[in-house]
Amino acid sequence: MSVGTRDLLLKEAETLARTRGYAAFSYADLAERVGIRKASVHHHFPTKEALGVALIDGYLANFQSALSDVLEEERSARRRLLTYSGFFSESLRDGLMPLCAALSAEAVALPQSMQTRVSTFFELHLEWLCRVVRDGICDGEFRSDLDVRLTAHALLSVLEGASLVAWALKDSTHIEPTFAQAVAGLAENGAD
Repeated sequence: MSVGTRDLLLKEAETLARTRGYAAFSYADLAERVGIRKASVHHHFPTKEALGVALIDGYLANFQSALSDVLEEERSARRRLLTYSGFFSESLRDGLMPLCAALSAEAVALPQSMQTRVSTFFELHLEWLCRVVRDGICDGEFRSDLDVRLTAHALLSVLEGASLVAWALKDSTHIEPTFAQAVAGLAENGAD
């Protein structure tokens, strides 16, 4: 199956946003990387905002699908969370920062439509984490005294923070063990 120009542009735009930042690349950069004229980039994405919106929308759709798969494939809340942490390690492959972490770092420079989508991305994380924590409490895997929303925020913060540290150190090997320790703290007496 051949990849179309639009898909190549989105792939390269994602790589540039995750390595340089959204504000730091131009259509000239994209055209050069894909091997087309700058006018051809404008044909597919009339504005950089349209490109950014399409990039985030595609990322959101893929991530929602991946989260649904975890819910279907893993029965234990603990296993769901540990599988989820693998997304963060995987997102740092090839020296790429997680897309929405990269975009949130420059949120004030993003168009409003993109800022809204970045917020939506993080809300998606939080809603999914709330569901998993709530299920873990109901199933007796996690302590009953946990504040579901606060716990979801803490878990997301651990992963986002660990991702930023991993990005700076160029070493993602500590993301999953760090998160596993946080998840172990959710169980009664910290047992897993």
